Amino acid sequence: MSYRLCIDIGGTFTDLVVADSKGNVNIFKSPTTPGNYTDAFIETVKMAAGHLGLPLKEFMGQSSTIDGGYFGHGSTVSTNAIIEGKAAKTGLICTKGFRDILVAREGGKENPYNWQMEYPEPYIPRYLTLGVGERINAEGGIEEKLNEDDVRQAVRQLKEFNVRAIAVALLWSIANPVHELKIAEIIEKEWPGIPCSLSHKVNPCIREYRRFSSTAIDASLKPLVNSYVTQLGKRLEAIGYKGQLSLLTSSGGVVSAEEFVKKPIFSVDCGPALAPSAGRLIAETDLGVDNIITTDMGGTSFDVACITGGEIAVSRETLVGGFMLGINKVDSKSIGAGGGSIAWVDSGGLLHIGPQSAGAVPGPACYNKGGKEPAVTDANVVLGYLDPAYFLGGSMKLDKRLAAKAIEEKVAVPLKLSVEEAAYAMWGAVNASMSNVIQDITIWRGIDPREYLVVSGGGAGGLHIVAIAEELGVKKVLIPRVAGALSAFGGAFADITSEFSTSKFTDSSNFDFDDITATLAGLEKQAEAFFEHMRVPVKQRKLQVYAEARYPFQVWELSVPLRGRSIGNQKQLDILVSDFHKLHRKVFSVSAEDQPVEFVYWRVKAVGKLAKTDFPAAKLASGTAAVSQHTRGAYFQKLGGMVDTPIYKGADLKPGNRIVAPAIIEEPTTTILVMPGSKASITKYGNYLIEIK
Repeated sequence: MSYRLCIDIGGTFTDLVVADSKGNVNIFKSPTTPGNYTDAFIETVKMAAGHLGLPLKEFMGQSSTIDGGYFGHGSTVSTNAIIEGKAAKTGLICTKGFRDILVAREGGKENPYNWQMEYPEPYIPRYLTLGVGERINAEGGIEEKLNEDDVRQAVRQLKEFNVRAIAVALLWSIANPVHELKIAEIIEKEWPGIPCSLSHKVNPCIREYRRFSSTAIDASLKPLVNSYVTQLGKRLEAIGYKGQLSLLTSSGGVVSAEEFVKKPIFSVDCGPALAPSAGRLIAETDLGVDNIITTDMGGTSFDVACITGGEIAVSRETLVGGFMLGINKVDSKSIGAGGGSIAWVDSGGLLHIGPQSAGAVPGPACYNKGGKEPAVTDANVVLGYLDPAYFLGGSMKLDKRLAAKAIEEKVAVPLKLSVEEAAYAMWGAVNASMSNVIQDITIWRGIDPREYLVVSGGGAGGLHIVAIAEELGVKKVLIPRVAGALSAFGGAFADITSEFSTSKFTDSSNFDFDDITATLAGLEKQAEAFFEHMRVPVKQRKLQVYAEARYPFQVWELSVPLRGRSIGNQKQLDILVSDFHKLHRKVFSVSAEDQPVEFVYWRVKAVGKLAKTDFPAAKLASGTAAVSQHTRGAYFQKLGGMVDTPIYKGADLKPGNRIVAPAIIEEPTTTILVMPGSKASITKYGNYLIEIK
């Protein structure tokens, strides 16, 4: 028996998905250990081995790639390092006269009309940003030769400042990288072994702030990511794992540890990027639906992404910790709204949820680990939605008395409400925040959420998603059995994926066919080299080419897929231009067919398709009403307050069972609240389909 494993380390819990060769899936959770993330990693693996009745080394052997297994991993290590300012001290070498690109950003201030507002702090401090003499023009010609003495002096200065990595970003290196490559040679001679990132390799885009920012972030993460991957590799080897460890990326796929360390910027937000992959796989397999909104509500955050026609949306507009990543990644939005999000009342008497989180330690008050602040989980316990004796399948006990005490002191008394009313106010407030972020990624981008299926993941998601869907007018919600570890499930069945892009400007009125053909051929060559390195069989290789285009004088581009791999003649160009007009009309409700189209970026996505997994399905038993084992008091405002509510155990429910609201369904790693006005049924794959009037 071989196993597919994936571990996703979140801010509160570490999730593990284990799938055997027959498609049977189990999930395991343990509290994240912020001091040393690998401790929770190993602990969760031990839990899985014990559940399967296997010695740890035997389990690891059957999960090793050399024996037909697979081990994927994603974590919040990089994201947390940026947000918390704990990335490595990094220096930046740039073109002389352009030291302030990271300071000015793209206009600098959040409010350009406030003259008193200071510029935000740059990702790399100005004293660590050193200019060198050189100049290449926009066409790639050398206007001023590189001053190699300036470079040596800059490296020695950064060495005195004791930086741990160096970023190199010159003004027009995307047109001709010769100077950046020479600087890398000098750095290696002056300071052998220092991690170095070159902007034309990290993010060859035409906008210098984004290129500078992504290169700075990439360099600052190299020491941290390299250390983490090395340490993790040693601990895995010690418990018997052999072969290649696959790391999740922000583009929604997996790569080898070697590729991962080369460009650590693609490790940022890698966990949330896999939830859409999981949602797409589950929705298409179970219901044959390809217009999907995926949500993932864990202990710390709420993540949302959108899939249209089976295509996961990507974006270059992502900010992490206020800093622009600038790379193409899965277009997911996150807010601080999870089970651990803390409720507080401001001086004006308004209730807020988050973004502060109680995390895994000390956790919500009901964890009984010293937490005093009321969190969303405390509200769900007080409202009767969570069974204190069955949290994480009974492996962790919650204290309802402590939850009620925290809510009373910090919310109920200031707002002059009963404890139940205060808890319900917390529950409603966090729902409103999550509803707003879904609107941001759908309605404000020309997407009607009422026409989409919501796939809800996360340990806390099932307690909130039906109310959110009702607010948005969504008719159907699918909650997978693996909802408690949705991102890890996506990582266990993710394709091997990487992207290769470059800037090459042309427009439809004077299209440079020869130059674009050569550009796309070069990107395709890089993609094929990636396939060879990752040992992807030829039959499993798929390439998709994109152009990022805009109308003249527009600031942002739209990503348009090519119908083939190249643009070699006028007919192919006309099709691409027509596709852009249609996409622009769909997103912005207007188009300008009389205007030329400018093409700024070209991108090739390389996908090594995973062999199809046959998940076990059962025949649906039509019209079978489920039978609850007991009831529990739960709060429903529409029904007047606390009412006796039927409780169902997920293990007792079979495909075809139907559940009438109000009801609560308890799985070991998630709980589902079936609200009044909705009904639930069990699909042939054992997932929960909620239909809302």
